[in-house]
Amino acid sequence: MKMNLANKLTIFRMILVPLIVIASFLWTDISVFGITVSMIVMDAIFIIASITDKLDGYIARSRNQVTTFGKFLDPLADKILVLAAMVILVEAGKIPAWIPIIVLAREFLVSGYRLVAVEKGGKVIAASIWGKLKTVTQMLALILVFIDTNRFFEFAFNSLTGYELVLNICSSVLLLISVIATIFSGYDYLKNGKDLFKD
Repeated sequence: MKMNLANKLTIFRMILVPLIVIASFLWTDISVFGITVSMIVMDAIFIIASITDKLDGYIARSRNQVTTFGKFLDPLADKILVLAAMVILVEAGKIPAWIPIIVLAREFLVSGYRLVAVEKGGKVIAASIWGKLKTVTQMLALILVFIDTNRFFEFAFNSLTGYELVLNICSSVLLLISVIATIFSGYDYLKNGKDLFKD
């Protein structure tokens, strides 16, 4: 199968995931401005992966390179990237486990819906405003969480000052918004796909 540029970028994003995992074990005892080099490297890789996410979709549409392989792999690469980052951040004690649990539950729900829709010849529902909000806030929040030296909503329980306070507020609030958008986008799929389950 000949690969177009959009699909190559998607595969490249998949390759970046194990690099993030490997980086989580390295340079954990070296810090720059209180941030471990490990987190900085993982953040840099995650930013590159996030850019390819937007880039491959744009290239596929603008060059008319949308393929079945791309439709399958692109959302899968996104899910693996986000969930891998979240699991690493849970292990690091930066975010609570219930956040990736909600994200994972939503992804199973949507994947299940799509399987039923394909089986019954139904039309797959396009991403709603909640789905788009989820994606944007998720990516931005995780980029900030990697370099945030404090835990999720630490500012609400302990006194933080300066850039630590601003960074913790921004990362925590964005992550919370992404969770809310995740829940509502999952609800949208259930609501709009209820006709598929009439029998």
